Amino acid sequence: MKGERGFRVIAHMVMMIAALLALIPFVLLVIASFTDNSWAVSNGFSFFPEKWSADAYLYIANQWQTIGRAYGMTIIVTVIGTFCSIMMTSLFAYGLSNHGIPGNKVVSFLVIFTMLFNGGLVATYYTYSGMLHIRNTIWALIVPGLMMNSFSVILVKNYFVTSIPDGLLEAARIDGANEFQIFFKIAFPLSKPIVATVGLMTGIGYWNDWQNGLYYLSQRDGSQFYTIQVVLNTINENINFLASNPNGSVTSVTAMPSTTARMAIAVVGIFPILIVYPFFQKYFVKGITLGGVKG
Repeated sequence: MKGERGFRVIAHMVMMIAALLALIPFVLLVIASFTDNSWAVSNGFSFFPEKWSADAYLYIANQWQTIGRAYGMTIIVTVIGTFCSIMMTSLFAYGLSNHGIPGNKVVSFLVIFTMLFNGGLVATYYTYSGMLHIRNTIWALIVPGLMMNSFSVILVKNYFVTSIPDGLLEAARIDGANEFQIFFKIAFPLSKPIVATVGLMTGIGYWNDWQNGLYYLSQRDGSQFYTIQVVLNTINENINFLASNPNGSVTSVTAMPSTTARMAIAVVGIFPILIVYPFFQKYFVKGITLGGVKG
């Protein structure tokens, strides 16, 4: 009993230290966004800056036409992409969980194979740009992430196998229900933990994605589809991006809190995730645990 209690104390201490180490960068990020830009350039970021300023957030407010549009585009892409990805992943995983389907083992092998090997960036870029023609469209931000993640498919498939009784599905088939009715009325509603888990991971992936914008959106023809992460990456690459007003004239770069503006935009970018995550946390551990069981 004493040994078990000691183990719990040590485990809690380790987890508290790990949580603190994960929290410190976010705290520094917020403090840096409220630091005076000139002081930050001269002295670097600190938990206790000598000069505070809200100029970075005022600049974001003044440039909201650009940043606000990117924010709205991020929400649209995340919602559409996450919904479509969940449906495709769940339907595919439900088919794989039915061992009576011919070729099931072959398809399962192909799913696992894609976790180890892929076609590479060149082939992927050619497929999306040359064949699907998604370059400089909103689909450039949705379709590449929409292609089902093998890890998510396996999680959902294992959840269907281990957590939904076969007898329940067979009873529905005997009553005359087809596979789509069984999926949407029985299997999918009973899979809230794993659906919430996969949805959270997929949503975070869409929200934080900047690579697709870098690959498939040009600043001249596709800037209207920039998400908040693409804007932030563009700022890092070219600080003059937000210094251009809608009329095309360029304001003085020195008037822009360039260093702290990056931090402020990052804070604005992660804020919705911090709000949404607690509502999905209760499903997260259960979904990963049950979905990770080999079926």
